[in-house]
Amino acid sequence: MNRIRNSGRETKLPRIAAASLLTASALALASCDSNGGDPRKQIGANPVLPAVQQYLIPPIRIARPLPWGNDTPKVPQGLQVHALATGFQHPRSLYVLPNGDVLVVESNGPKAPVFRPKDIITGWVQWFAGAKAKDANRITLLRDTKGDGTPDVRSVFLDNLTSPFGVALVGHYLYVADTDAIIRYPYEDGETKITAPGVKLTDLPGGPIDHHWTKSLVASPDGTKLYVGVGSNSNIAENGMEAERERAAIWEVDIKTGAHRIYASGTRNPTGLQFEPETGKLWAIANERDEIGPDLVPDYMTSVQDGGFYGWPYSYYGQHLDPRVQPQRPDLVAKAIAPDYSLSSHVAPLGFAIYTGNGLPAKYKGGAFVSEHGSWDRTPFNGYKVVFVPFTNGKPSGMAQDVVIGFLDADSRTHGRPVGLAVDRSGALLIADDVGNTVWRVSSASAAPTPKPAS
Repeated sequence: MNRIRNSGRETKLPRIAAASLLTASALALASCDSNGGDPRKQIGANPVLPAVQQYLIPPIRIARPLPWGNDTPKVPQGLQVHALATGFQHPRSLYVLPNGDVLVVESNGPKAPVFRPKDIITGWVQWFAGAKAKDANRITLLRDTKGDGTPDVRSVFLDNLTSPFGVALVGHYLYVADTDAIIRYPYEDGETKITAPGVKLTDLPGGPIDHHWTKSLVASPDGTKLYVGVGSNSNIAENGMEAERERAAIWEVDIKTGAHRIYASGTRNPTGLQFEPETGKLWAIANERDEIGPDLVPDYMTSVQDGGFYGWPYSYYGQHLDPRVQPQRPDLVAKAIAPDYSLSSHVAPLGFAIYTGNGLPAKYKGGAFVSEHGSWDRTPFNGYKVVFVPFTNGKPSGMAQDVVIGFLDADSRTHGRPVGLAVDRSGALLIADDVGNTVWRVSSASAAPTPKPAS
């Protein structure tokens, strides 16, 4: 593998040569990249950060999808896992309504234009990994009228959406974060389908590139504001900073007027937002940048400071400079905040749930579940599981623990990839699996076994 180390600049190849090399690299599935270290050394408040590696051809390694068949994910003693429902089209996020109904957001990204050879390879990787499935652009409602843990009512709740992801209910209005706007819909408790047209609350950064298309969403505890995670339009601003206008940021949106401000910036792709109930602070998970080594840069979980800057694209994990980004902004880097908690590199956290329920063993109370969608550019693979981070006094207080595994088999094939998380009315943990097209339900082992899943 030809590799440029710590050169402080990018080497540009002719377009055709670059395309050929990238294609060859993809087909080789990164057979010549160096292996990553022990991910456990990168979990917690002080991750080990190795030297930067700059690649002429970034390594790519893909976990081949494999149907679940009769297999299921695996959970530790004290828990059980069953399929809540199957037969979805790329389920990405979950939301539980006050009456216990579960909303399953079935969505995929909009078709992106090709500007560089890398875009072709990225699209191919996503297709091979099962991330380019048919896009339903809808929200499906699941209702369990018997209270046995399996829904017996299933309906299309909202349809004809535009790559939806985040959902929040405030009063009698349901807010849906499409990739390019927040849309407000009237909602009445118990209805199984919304037929009224939606009203746009505010535009969100969308196409034509729309590199990170998912828009996470959470309402403030008092219901006056919405907080929106808006990902970057690139890996490290290679499309230019104008394409990053108001991106790589967390927005605060006034729920009455739609007016917004940038609450925090420099967060490359904030894919999940939650308010921690003990302290009242906003927390986020974020996907960091790629292509500077198997152990850079750690994805993370952090409390979010109003007005805080978290480094992207100029630096990572505080004030560690990314030499590929030129010109630098030392004025911003000097203010860059290091995240609270590293999840290790390239795990791709996409789901986040601070657990306040009572259905799981008491040791999970108050901590955070994080779904790790899994790496595509690292040897060995990292992620492909749901982990739990214990909290004390509203802050992380221990090592992340594997809770739901088995998505990746011993031959590095993937049965599924966990995405959105939610907690149902009984306190069970729900997991959207966008490759297995399933919603999994994790409950206490002492609970009654879940019947056959709905399909």
